[in-house]
Amino acid sequence: MQSLDILVPTAFGLEALAAREVAGLGYEGAEVTNGQVAFRADWDGVARANIGLRTGERVLIRVGEFEARTFDELFDRTRELPWDDLLPEDALFPVEGKSQDSVLSSVPACQAIVKKAVVEALRRRYRRERFEETGPRYRIQVALKQDIATLTLDTTGIGLHKRGYRKLVSEAPLRETLAAALVMLSRWNPDRTLVDPMCGSGTILIEAGLIGRKIAPGLLREFDASAWPVIPAGTWRAAREEAESAIDRKVTLRGLFGSDVSSEVLGLARHHAKLAGLEQELNFERKSVGEFRTQKKYGYMITNPPYGERLGERAEVESLYREMGRVFARLDTWSCYVLVAHPAFERLFGRLSNKKRKLYNGRIRCDFYQFFGPKPPRPEPDATDPSGPT
Repeated sequence: MQSLDILVPTAFGLEALAAREVAGLGYEGAEVTNGQVAFRADWDGVARANIGLRTGERVLIRVGEFEARTFDELFDRTRELPWDDLLPEDALFPVEGKSQDSVLSSVPACQAIVKKAVVEALRRRYRRERFEETGPRYRIQVALKQDIATLTLDTTGIGLHKRGYRKLVSEAPLRETLAAALVMLSRWNPDRTLVDPMCGSGTILIEAGLIGRKIAPGLLREFDASAWPVIPAGTWRAAREEAESAIDRKVTLRGLFGSDVSSEVLGLARHHAKLAGLEQELNFERKSVGEFRTQKKYGYMITNPPYGERLGERAEVESLYREMGRVFARLDTWSCYVLVAHPAFERLFGRLSNKKRKLYNGRIRCDFYQFFGPKPPRPEPDATDPSGPT
């Protein structure tokens, strides 16, 4: 089978998690760099990565990489690449670009040069002057960094954070990829109660449910490469069947509970849980953080509270963080994980974290504060106990 050079971009701080996921798919030796994981695989790997990766942003094929200081170099080296082995005669191939610290700084000009070079490469195979571009999409990106040009094909299309269950969004949605990363970093497991007291549209809890059931995040959606004729017949079907067979339908999720002060976003959360197939596993209730009470022991709290980025909101969120600290102080057997951008969060929360990790929520630099609780001395009572937080 054809061996491909695959790149998986990630949010900064999630590279190691993505590499661990790649290894879990059976592809060893992943190379980790800032904001990216690279590995070798065949077309089966392209399908499996798109369907199975929780923390990657998309799955790219690196077609070529070379030095380019002039437009002639960019054109000639791009034309030499095997585009005609990848793109069919009717391919739709838009070109996107970016440039950083490079002589070729005009992104529109680089895009135009690459487009022209790819057309020239396709003419060798198809012996025609014009290409109608009415077929499947092959999104090409030219990325220049310090005069090194990297040419990739995007197999994903809409980013991997679009799982398919979140048709509606709240005012400040947390990306599904980052929500999954928070759950994975906490090392939560399905036999423990998990609460998000500021759950918004429910993304953290839904991602936890998918992880707990071992449901691949890409099962509900399609990808650009699903329509590529170059990929052997049955590849996508086999990858989906493999993901379906891996679902743990017997696991009993001990308790996934979300609350928020907004009835509107809780309506979104319930809608999204239903679309994700987790309607029966997730419980949502309208209440404030200060109203949170529970008799459960050894639970997890994972949350992404408001940051107060807008003018006039800072005092309000600082008061919220103090209230969170008072609530958590009562939960001496719980573990708590909080993603915030406020540099003084620990002081406001009233406790130093056991560990913190720098992450980015979009362009916002955040810290993921981790407060570890003790391990339970023995298994908790019947996991079907419906009482939950009260």
